[in-house]
Amino acid sequence: MDSFGRLFTIADWGDTHGPFMEGCIRGVPAGTAIDMELIRAELARRAPSASPTSTQRREPDEVTFLSGIENGLATGEEIRYRIPNRDVKIASDSNHILKPSHASYTYKVKYGARSNEECGRASARQTVCRVVAGAIAKCALHPYGITFHSEVAHTAQPTLEGDTYGALVRCTISHVPAGLGEPVYDKFDARLAAAMLSINAAKGFEIGEGFAAADQCGSQYNDTQNADFSFNSNHDGGVQAGITNGQDIIFSVAFKPIPTLQIPQQSITFDGLPATYTGNNRNDHCVAPRVLPVVEAMAAIVILDFILLDEQRKSLINK
Repeated sequence: MDSFGRLFTIADWGDTHGPFMEGCIRGVPAGTAIDMELIRAELARRAPSASPTSTQRREPDEVTFLSGIENGLATGEEIRYRIPNRDVKIASDSNHILKPSHASYTYKVKYGARSNEECGRASARQTVCRVVAGAIAKCALHPYGITFHSEVAHTAQPTLEGDTYGALVRCTISHVPAGLGEPVYDKFDARLAAAMLSINAAKGFEIGEGFAAADQCGSQYNDTQNADFSFNSNHDGGVQAGITNGQDIIFSVAFKPIPTLQIPQQSITFDGLPATYTGNNRNDHCVAPRVLPVVEAMAAIVILDFILLDEQRKSLINK
């Protein structure tokens, strides 16, 4: 079981080869309206498409809630849910070959894995749990008027038939309250970065101007303010000193190419013997666009957790 968050917490278990994915969500305020249509819509955004570059694995992703929701409202108890895996297949001919740039070797070193079947927890199948939790976080954030917009800013161009390619995703979140973040070790942007880099294949994160800031001078970069405290620019991407300043949160996430190619690659077996690995059509060629609801889900989880932490801090001060 893996978990994330402090007051609004998510935990999930299960893997791509098992009978189901399952999880629990804690910290949803009692009385929160749970929009089942929103949850289904978010899962549909993550679902495979008819495109030939999309995985041919077909999962309906029908979520069943086991506790914590009654008559469309959160009860305040933990929300337990389950999503069956309907289309499970294991490629027996390559199960014992290390997949290049995959979890095969690191899971072998850390957990003693002897086959790719034992690495199923590292699969992007796990992101279905994030989307469920993120949709519920969006339900709780609805009264705040917070909106999310993500897009594929760029993708690489594959040079061979069956190759995979990387992508850059940009996300803008509007109407986030000012004052969120818990410096110095739990800054808003630091937690957001951790959330994004925990997504499968994520390799880079930047907020605001990000790496471009390294080529600017302070006179170009600084977000100056007017007498009414409004800002003249948003180079910081809505976060200063680890605390949200009320402007749009703007960040980007770089995703590497999916490591499973439909092209032969030289590799070794789990026992170290030479082997050739060729992937099948049960993997996407790129994380985009299916990763967009995952990015938004993790951002919503971070925002809601910080809102609850801020409300807790204020209640302690006012006692």
